[in-house]
Amino acid sequence: MSLDKIATPPKGLDSSRLYRVIYLPTYALLLFLLVLVWAGAPGDELDFRAAWTTATKLSVLEIALIAVAVIVLAAVLHPLQLTVMRLLEQGPPSWLGAGLLRKWQRHRKRKLEERAALPGPSATKLPDEQVRQAGLAGSELRRRFPLPDHLVRATALGNVLTAMEDLAGRVYSIDTVVAWPRLYAVLGDRMKAVVDDRRDTMDAAVQLTASAGIGAIAAGALLWGAEDWWWLLTLAPLVLAVLCYAGAVKAALAYAESVHVAYDMHRFDLLKALHLATPTCLSAERAIHRQLSDLWRQGVPPDLEYVSEKEAK
Repeated sequence: MSLDKIATPPKGLDSSRLYRVIYLPTYALLLFLLVLVWAGAPGDELDFRAAWTTATKLSVLEIALIAVAVIVLAAVLHPLQLTVMRLLEQGPPSWLGAGLLRKWQRHRKRKLEERAALPGPSATKLPDEQVRQAGLAGSELRRRFPLPDHLVRATALGNVLTAMEDLAGRVYSIDTVVAWPRLYAVLGDRMKAVVDDRRDTMDAAVQLTASAGIGAIAAGALLWGAEDWWWLLTLAPLVLAVLCYAGAVKAALAYAESVHVAYDMHRFDLLKALHLATPTCLSAERAIHRQLSDLWRQGVPPDLEYVSEKEAK
């Protein structure tokens, strides 16, 4: 039995989401720290040949204990996943510079707004390329930032997800924050599979970011006082954390796109599930969704008529 067997989760923990989001990042973190310890950390010098020798001579019992440690640590970290996501969305506390980060994000938003702006109708005909570039900048602005400045977060990940909450469903007067859990429940299998896959990819990247960050801190503690340049090994998980965070932002953009598509394709399925008539025009649809959003957000009773199941079809 070898350490690579632990990378395959035990039966019962082999669901795609649990493996990608919790088990694999935990395994990678624990293995990295174990290799440092087997190489002689904390200490003056590291010997990775000794680490390799130790890894290849592990008994079945020792490998089983490591597997149990991975499972236990994964179980402990699982409830903290939402906390990790919120931290990477909202950024650090104010006393750690969240205000400065928010100013930087607003500066980035203003730059995109300037690139997306076009002269007024009185201007002469603009080159097609200028119009195209402005359109691309406008699209990027809507994908990466919420419309109101007061909603701008301190992190790129937080702004992408807040832009999704602000803009997905806006054209239909749907408040995504309160409507999305209900719409998700009525999604078709194909749409739900796309949404789930993109959400899992984002969550896995976020968890890898957190694991790599913890690994960098732990490696710094283990390598404190090491001779020569061994402390540079701390940069490996730090660079990995930066790359994983960039991947999380890209994954969030893909997830947000799938949520937009879900509203476009399945919002009438939600009305059908609520036994409400399908509206015949956009203005009527908006009126319905405004009342539903007020109900779910503030408990305001709607003034809507139900239809029978046959009529809803």
